[in-house]
Amino acid sequence: METESPLPLTADTKQLAQQTVFPILFTISFAHLINDMLQSVIPSIYPLIKGEFHLTFAQVGLIAFTYQIVASILQPFVGFYTDRKPRPFSLPVGMGLTLTGLLIASMASSYYTILVAVGFIGLGSSIFHPESSRVAHLASGGRKGLAQSIFQLGGNAGSAIGPLLAAIIIAPYGQFNVIWFCIAAFVGILVLLQIGKWYRDRLAYNAKNKTVHSEYHNHNLSRKRVMFSLAVLLVLIFSKFFYLSSITSYYTFFLIHKFHLTIQHSQVYLFLFLGAVAAGTVIGGPLGDRFGRKYIIWISILGVAPFTMLLPYVPLFWTAVLSVVIGLILSSAFSAILVYATDLVPGKVGLIAGLFFGLAFGMGGLGSAVLGKVADMTSIEYVFKICAFLPLIGIFTAFLPNIEHKKKL
Repeated sequence: METESPLPLTADTKQLAQQTVFPILFTISFAHLINDMLQSVIPSIYPLIKGEFHLTFAQVGLIAFTYQIVASILQPFVGFYTDRKPRPFSLPVGMGLTLTGLLIASMASSYYTILVAVGFIGLGSSIFHPESSRVAHLASGGRKGLAQSIFQLGGNAGSAIGPLLAAIIIAPYGQFNVIWFCIAAFVGILVLLQIGKWYRDRLAYNAKNKTVHSEYHNHNLSRKRVMFSLAVLLVLIFSKFFYLSSITSYYTFFLIHKFHLTIQHSQVYLFLFLGAVAAGTVIGGPLGDRFGRKYIIWISILGVAPFTMLLPYVPLFWTAVLSVVIGLILSSAFSAILVYATDLVPGKVGLIAGLFFGLAFGMGGLGSAVLGKVADMTSIEYVFKICAFLPLIGIFTAFLPNIEHKKKL
């Protein structure tokens, strides 16, 4: 049974299709906030789960591995499938899987049930990121860097809020209080149902108007050169997220060890860094739209190296200043890298988003595990000294081709 597209084929509608749809961008960013907030709840309660079920650190590591592997590995496959067959209402389905995982986690009575719960949450994430990135792309009106920045801002904010809420709601009262986060998941489902309707209508309109939003970047690059360029971008993602994992996981330990701060004071410095990351995410995309994404990638990764190398050796005040500078600069890279990759492979937004979000998840988990082992064998300060050299990998940006953005309207 066919239904008429609610977008009539008028000049006004065509003009609308070529404009940045800010209400949709901010709504999908809010959904991203909810999604990543809910994801961050589980790692926040690892100590609670460990005590409740008398787990070893290896078993806690397996919980993290289960979540990361489901979220990381499945995302590119989900993106590949939805590039061919978009599924607008898969977004609320993904949030529904996360809701299911939270319900199971709140009532889990065994270690293996917890593994099932985090598997559901990882599955929800693997569906959400590729499709929501496509929504941001469709709503960008050509300002793809800005759209990705707005979208990423929600995720960063959610990742920061989640642990704070978990500390207030779950830690003092026990595992069952995870269930309160199901309210946020239900709100997310309602929001994503509305997004799904817009997404469906935009796809219907674009299907009838092939020239609207058709984006073919005539870079004239061979398949081999495109694949090589994607490999370079993945290496850059590795350097960025491996370094970020050293800060997000071990910055407070570094401050406590080196400057003898209290846990509360060290958290203030971590929040400063996370705030800088959020701000950098916002400014990186628009700057890439204006000046070119390759230049932003250069500055964001290689340009941060002098500051990361200074960080382990300066006093507390300058440690705080440098961490803010590092957060601002380094976080501006992801939107530029993701949009640059979609320009290399036009028409594959879901696959690219799934691949790069999946790698970001994987690098975060791998980085935390590896650096924790290194810290056990040496010291937390040594971890920061060796990680300081990771941004030098940004020199590989030189191998990226220059791509001109040409849209056929």
